[in-house]
Amino acid sequence: MGFKILHLHLHGLIRSSKLELGRDPDTGGQTQYVLELVKSLANISQVERVDLATRLIEDKKVDDIYSVPNEFIELGARIRRFKFGPEKYLRKELLWPYLDELIDKLSDFYGRSNNKPDWIHAHYADAGYVGVRLSKILNVPLVFTGHSLGREKKRKLLESGLNLQQIEKTYFISKRISAEEEALETAAMVVTSTKQEIEHQYSDYHHFNVSKAKVIPPGVDHKKFHHVHSTTETSDIDNMLQPFLSNISKPPILAISRAVRRKNIPFLVEAYGKSEKLKQTTNLILILGCRENLSRLDSQQRDVFQQIFELVDKYNLYGKVAYPKKHQASQIPSIYRWAASRGGVFVNPALTEPFGLTLLEAAACGLPMIATDDGGPREIKNKCENGNLVDVTNLNSFKAALENAFLSKNQWKLWSRNGIEAVTRNFTWGNHVRQYLMHFVQNCQEVQHLSSSSLKLNCLKGNSSLIKPHSSKTAGSEWIIN
Repeated sequence: MGFKILHLHLHGLIRSSKLELGRDPDTGGQTQYVLELVKSLANISQVERVDLATRLIEDKKVDDIYSVPNEFIELGARIRRFKFGPEKYLRKELLWPYLDELIDKLSDFYGRSNNKPDWIHAHYADAGYVGVRLSKILNVPLVFTGHSLGREKKRKLLESGLNLQQIEKTYFISKRISAEEEALETAAMVVTSTKQEIEHQYSDYHHFNVSKAKVIPPGVDHKKFHHVHSTTETSDIDNMLQPFLSNISKPPILAISRAVRRKNIPFLVEAYGKSEKLKQTTNLILILGCRENLSRLDSQQRDVFQQIFELVDKYNLYGKVAYPKKHQASQIPSIYRWAASRGGVFVNPALTEPFGLTLLEAAACGLPMIATDDGGPREIKNKCENGNLVDVTNLNSFKAALENAFLSKNQWKLWSRNGIEAVTRNFTWGNHVRQYLMHFVQNCQEVQHLSSSSLKLNCLKGNSSLIKPHSSKTAGSEWIIN
């Protein structure tokens, strides 16, 4: 008998494969992280079952899979969807009135003895609200990951010119911050990706206890993200981008993100448009999710795209900027490798970046970075030395950093090699789940309401548990606890 783990990820669209990353502001990096964590834990020999609980949605505007109550991910892992609130798809800020309904359903389902998890991991504030209450009902420990935090969001929105009343009406920010405070008070462990989150974001919370915080950087799927490219995939990406570009052979400046204000993509287009050097020698490639029609996007996405289109027109960037309407998730690794094969760079111009998984994906594919001087990119640069950081609110500095990235081929090759080697060494899902389980085992000694079924590792007896390579569960297993 192994561990039973319940992950709560309530908003956005999540399924076992072909994630719709970038479809909207709620379907981004958190979705990918949670799914990869669930898969990786399922491949641990002493994890019996991993459930991912999310919202059941019956809406013609989204795929039918989101209305399926139980979806198989792989051996030992599944998505369980619970209906709460209206049938239609809702943005996360509109889910708050219906969370108590979900708590009742989860407590009924997981209260049965054979379903009871050994611990609950809540992702984001809405799941934190549910996780706190479910943890107390089931008498099992809670792990919390905020992913992004309400106090930081509120600060940035106020700086952008919105008033408090507007912020409350749109983002229900007080509810979010209150839920985060509760989750931080109740959680046995708080998982963060960087030290910066602990020092500059979580530290703003009254109930945050730094001793509970564990920095566990996400991993990269090295089967997908690697630097060996083929002529077939290069040709596929050529076909996608050729309609936009006059000279596709120029080194590309690549950005991959959701079309939301925080990602600061229009500022990147502005910096590119103001640089005669960049316009003459490079192309700008913007992969911003998939869109059918601008009118069907939410207001924030429409605003971002409208700014981009206006800037392309203002600086006459036709033939120099590509912004394809569609791509397959499976093409993302190929796009990184395509850009690397042409001597390009990857750019993350986000105003704030708690981690920046795309930076690691790009590095694994041999693509150097120019990134925001904030949070995760700082720690990635310290470990990888594969590019430069820049103040992405200073247009001249940003423009200069982009221009300087193409000055030396030797520097580019060093950055590329450094990134490949460092990501392979430091950022794997095996490392992530090894640390995740090790920290939980250590923390569980201090959790008074730990369920008796969690004594599998005799952690309450003070034994020191070690995690080491093993492969007895499935071909993909990497770790076992002794």
